[in-house]
Amino acid sequence: MILIAHELRLLLRSRMAALSLLLVTLLSLAAVGAGMAEVARQHDVIARIQPKQAQDIASIAQWVDRDKDAGSAAYYSFHATWDAPAPLAFAALGLRDVAPYILRVRALGLEAQLYDGEAFNPELALPGRFDFSFVLIYLTPLFVIALFHDLVSGEREAGRLHMLDALAASRSHLWARRVVLRGGLLFLALGLPLSIGAILSHVPITTLLTVLALVALYLAFWIGVTLLIGRLRWSSVANAATLAGLWLVLTLILPTVANVAINRAVPVGQGVEISLAQREAVNRAWDIPREDTMRAFYANHPEWKDSPPLTSAFHYKWYLAFHQVGDESVAGKVAAYRHAIEARDAAAHSLGWLLPSVGVQAVLARLADTDMQAQLAYQDRIRAFHARLRTFYYGYLFTDKPFGKVDFDKVPKFED
Repeated sequence: MILIAHELRLLLRSRMAALSLLLVTLLSLAAVGAGMAEVARQHDVIARIQPKQAQDIASIAQWVDRDKDAGSAAYYSFHATWDAPAPLAFAALGLRDVAPYILRVRALGLEAQLYDGEAFNPELALPGRFDFSFVLIYLTPLFVIALFHDLVSGEREAGRLHMLDALAASRSHLWARRVVLRGGLLFLALGLPLSIGAILSHVPITTLLTVLALVALYLAFWIGVTLLIGRLRWSSVANAATLAGLWLVLTLILPTVANVAINRAVPVGQGVEISLAQREAVNRAWDIPREDTMRAFYANHPEWKDSPPLTSAFHYKWYLAFHQVGDESVAGKVAAYRHAIEARDAAAHSLGWLLPSVGVQAVLARLADTDMQAQLAYQDRIRAFHARLRTFYYGYLFTDKPFGKVDFDKVPKFED
């Protein structure tokens, strides 16, 4: 312990080392604070939309109760769905920064509603969100370089290396102490703010320990890289320049090039294309005989085929039926779109085995439930809820059952 305390005093005498440790601590605190503030804002938005949703439904119910038309209730009622952030989301906001986490849907065609909500401003999304994962993946390697690039070469250039070798009882123990001390202080600077944020956010202890292990492994990788470069006996300036180049290649250039390659190898269309195709199918229903629409609907939903036939008057069951047929007409496009997204996501995860920065980012996003899998799972919950919504309204529309104010209480509710 005496030797460690002595090494700590020597380390803190270096303005570069002290400033680096202070700066990484401040950045970690700021990143955790910013992430927690964003998660709190999202929770607040989700909490505020539900009372407003209840007010909207109450006003619609009062109006629908006059005619007791289930079709009007289905057409005018919007139903809120939401994807609440996981406890660890503050550390890696991931796709929550650009993808919608709230979507209001009606019992009409789902695909147009679903993919209209995926649009975002790419210029705003480009910089990314300042969170803990950003500090860890992109900034931490620079602090490792600052603290370790001259670990041995600095002593050599100061003329103290031979003296240290002669005085130290064991040369390997001396350098091991310095490596462990600097690495440990960096780990504390990153891990302590993260742990405080995790405790305040009620992150499960196993998840927190997993993230801390991930931080330690990422630090160990970059410390190992700097030590390997240090063994080449170059000058401190040459070490720093080489390591900076490696940081640029490993964290920015190669991931970008690999992402472009994956995008070209696994082409993915735009969700808006599905939305347009679905709308074309829906609009076409106005120009064809209504019997053709109902025949196509009953083919896939025979449980409603005994419904009374349509008359010359407008009926909402025909309207909702051609929306359902419109969704089913693009089912192949939807499946292909999702398959391509999953294939691209799997390729990106495989890349993480070669590029530590990509791998750490992917694991953090998975633990925080902010990755593509989480977005697809949210879509699946919306689809399941929308299916229950449709079935509920069909029970009234296809049997001509009156729909009054009390029936609004029976409408399926979305559960996160």
